[in-house]
Amino acid sequence: MKGWDAAPVVITVAPTGAEVTRADNPAVPYTPREIASAAAEAAAAGATVVHLHVREPDGTPSGRVELFRETIELIRAETELIAMVSTGGAIGMTAEQRTTGLAAGPDLAGIETGSLNFGDEAFVTTRPQSLAIAERARAVGIGLEVEAFDVGHVVEAVRMLDAGELPAPLRANLVLGVRGGCDASPDGLDALLRPLPEGAHWSLTCVGAQQRRMLAVALLRGAGGIRVGLEDSVYLRRGQLARSNAEQVADAAALVEALGRRVATPAEARELLGLA
Repeated sequence: MKGWDAAPVVITVAPTGAEVTRADNPAVPYTPREIASAAAEAAAAGATVVHLHVREPDGTPSGRVELFRETIELIRAETELIAMVSTGGAIGMTAEQRTTGLAAGPDLAGIETGSLNFGDEAFVTTRPQSLAIAERARAVGIGLEVEAFDVGHVVEAVRMLDAGELPAPLRANLVLGVRGGCDASPDGLDALLRPLPEGAHWSLTCVGAQQRRMLAVALLRGAGGIRVGLEDSVYLRRGQLARSNAEQVADAAALVEALGRRVATPAEARELLGLA
């Protein structure tokens, strides 16, 4: 039986998101060229997956498929990164606007399996919407990663997996620290881990001041991956703005190694995620 630390760790970078702006950190990339450059720098620092949102030139969150296509093409021309598009989009987007990235030919897509309060707003994903995303992704051979913000999201994902509505292998990104979702604590992580079946590939995203602590906890619990990037935090340390996405990835890679684990290569990441 392999130990908890036997498998290498897949590092995902989320370079831009939909909420943060250059007012929060001047390094936030907006254009396809800026996002692709940030992704290439992050790949050199150890990232093997890039989680993509797209923006208009002024930073407005966008659902334009042309922007997704251009961004993915630029990333693939320069890196071996696994390209994953968000289907969460931004608060206020329609279901159609949130899923345009599926037409851009990514390797993976995020999928929500439930709704939550997101700060002061409601982030709504109905079961029919989840099923429609899963079917569209299956039809064109795009893998799926569940973005789980609370226990019910994990439970529903497992139900969908058991019903054949989500394809195996189950990939789950467990998100802590979003106001309205699960709290950023070891107990919160345990709650999200409890419903996961044997063999699921899980990673951790943590938003807010507890990010580095919870990434360490996850790595010590055997996480298959961790995620960093300016989408999740504009800081490297408390009160210290990150200079780039690559700086955050390099810091995460150093944490992985300090805890006795190893960063996955691009080929290993594809194998671990069932994309080989």
